[in-house]
Amino acid sequence: MRSIPAERPPQSRLLHLLYHVVRPDASRYSYVISAAMFQSHIDLYTRLRENPDLLWPEITFDDGHVSNHEIAAPILQSRGVTAQFFITVGWTGIKPGYMGWNELRALQQAGHRIGAHGWTHTLLTHCSDRELQTELTHSRQTLEDKLGTSVTTMSLPGGRYNARVLAACEAAGYTRVYTSIPRAEMLPLGPTVGRLNILGDMQPEWIAKLLEPGSSVLSSLERRQRMKDAAKSLLGDRLYERLWAMVNRKEPEDSAA
Repeated sequence: MRSIPAERPPQSRLLHLLYHVVRPDASRYSYVISAAMFQSHIDLYTRLRENPDLLWPEITFDDGHVSNHEIAAPILQSRGVTAQFFITVGWTGIKPGYMGWNELRALQQAGHRIGAHGWTHTLLTHCSDRELQTELTHSRQTLEDKLGTSVTTMSLPGGRYNARVLAACEAAGYTRVYTSIPRAEMLPLGPTVGRLNILGDMQPEWIAKLLEPGSSVLSSLERRQRMKDAAKSLLGDRLYERLWAMVNRKEPEDSAA
């Protein structure tokens, strides 16, 4: 099995890809990807990273679901691939179905990077100053204390942010904030980084087209994201989240969004 090159070519344009839950089988919930489909995605990235003309795929995970350690990590390891895992820190070792500290340490020891995803997965745009302190500073400090390493990256729950949230992230010690805006990034990365949310039915052939230079697929997704942002503003977060849950067939026991 070929492994993905360890080093990015310095001229690369990157596309960060966002995963959530990996299961043995497929699910109706769009944020779940089957192990077989995830493996096919990683094999695709292995091949495409050998072509310097294409967008370089970077892999990230949000929330800290236990499947990231039990299913995704062995697949990544078998291909020599590392990823970045953003953890909802208040769920760690407490919420059923999510990783504990031993699992996070195992990921770190395997060469994966760990970032914060808040304390309770609360939308940061809804937080008071005191709540932002918990979601941002307390989550970062807890990760650092438990893992013994510096944590400087933050993934925004629900992708929600504004100028106040970004300022709070900077004050809390984060040097880079990851959004849910599907866009390519140039090196060196800036303070905010876009990502494409990967859904369980996204086929490798479609993703391959997405990673082509000047991809019309990626441009279309960026336009759709702007429309979604407008809908969020018009409907409000609460109504939008209810509609989102219906469209994506969200499972009641899984609050990752």
